[in-house]
Amino acid sequence: MRISLNDRTIQRLPSPEKGRYIVRDTEQKGFFLMVGVRKKTFMIQGDLREHGKRASTIRVAIGDTGQFSTRAARAVAKGYLIQISRGIHPTSEEKATKASIVADLTNEQKDALVGVTVKEAWARYRIAMERRNRSARTIESYRDHVERIFKDWLDTPLKQLGDDPGQVSAKHDAISEKHGPYIANGSMRTFRAIYNHARKTNRELPADNPVDSVDWNHEKRRDTGMGMADLKAWFVEAAKLDNPIRREFHLFTLLSASRPTALKEARLEHLDLRRRVLHIPRPKGGADRAFDIPLSRQMINCLMRSIRCGRQMHPYEANYWLFPADGADGHLVEHKEDRAALSKWGNELRQTYRTVATPAGVSELDARMLMNHSVPGVNSGYITRHKLLEDHLRGQQQAISNTIFSTLGNALTAQPELRDWLGLGAARRQIARAREAFEQREVKTPRIGKTALARPTISSA
Repeated sequence: MRISLNDRTIQRLPSPEKGRYIVRDTEQKGFFLMVGVRKKTFMIQGDLREHGKRASTIRVAIGDTGQFSTRAARAVAKGYLIQISRGIHPTSEEKATKASIVADLTNEQKDALVGVTVKEAWARYRIAMERRNRSARTIESYRDHVERIFKDWLDTPLKQLGDDPGQVSAKHDAISEKHGPYIANGSMRTFRAIYNHARKTNRELPADNPVDSVDWNHEKRRDTGMGMADLKAWFVEAAKLDNPIRREFHLFTLLSASRPTALKEARLEHLDLRRRVLHIPRPKGGADRAFDIPLSRQMINCLMRSIRCGRQMHPYEANYWLFPADGADGHLVEHKEDRAALSKWGNELRQTYRTVATPAGVSELDARMLMNHSVPGVNSGYITRHKLLEDHLRGQQQAISNTIFSTLGNALTAQPELRDWLGLGAARRQIARAREAFEQREVKTPRIGKTALARPTISSA
């Protein structure tokens, strides 16, 4: 009989009523199992040669199945067969050879029991995220959780944590106390994803994810958006900001509901004035979620003001970025403002956009598509977004922008700050001030990035 010997197949081999029979291994030539009435013995057989000629055929017992696993016996057999091929009878050094091979194998098995560590599992999961085109911001968020929050777990085997879910639950409690409930929940979601991915290739890990033992902190959805009555005061605050490019950035965030991270990296080449769209190539969710933002008249005016001021304040960086700034990146990096200067910014303006969409008469479905949210329901798969973009969605975008600006009333003429920002002739005054600010500061050699970029052009009608 010839089969692939392993512990499971050997256990199923029946013992004869009398005598014995041989089962040879299909993987290792010369390795076989002698099955007797009372025990099953691992053995090897080989030709012992002298001066290149076969002197004799020998058989050597390794040990029975109660002493050795199949893997250990196969390792010992390999060592014996090597000695035989060199003309050495293994029984002369049988004890020493067997002890050495078994010791080495035991060490290997101990290493195997350690299994994949948190650090190794994260490295593999990171590669998987990059292959799925996850955004750099998402990957950085996961990296921060692993290397900062789980720093003391980096060399810990995942199996150890899987076998002791109480340790994971205690870690969540400790993170909640030290870093707050939102960080604790977010870091545990990261760990859960890494564990699930690691288990695909490490079947020794327990099937139950240890994060299931966590008592999650309550997370309240942030309700910090503005209503119609709050917008006029916000416009006055934004008008008082010293940097006109930052002012336009916050206004465009409000008018587009774009996520700040994606908007800060918007390039001049992404703006298509002929189609009146701004392309967002890598939003949240990665390149697969790329989309076009339809532009209202107010949004185009906002971008034009930013471009004109940028060419005066940052003439080199403005060749590439819609919201240029000093620094190695060449574009706006930090969008947060002092609350005393500007009460709402970032995602709070996205919430405001969604709030204003209702009085503007924009449906739930249209608002979701404008904000690049997933659309629920089976029928959503039949909606072709770009077919709605050129006319319907742009009309809905215009309705939202009109509603936002309608809250200003006569403030554009009555409020000097707003008149200086959005009133007639305001653009010329802002450009003059931007040119003056550039001339007064030290001109630095620009650093647009690691590689040279060709100057893009804006397609226009």
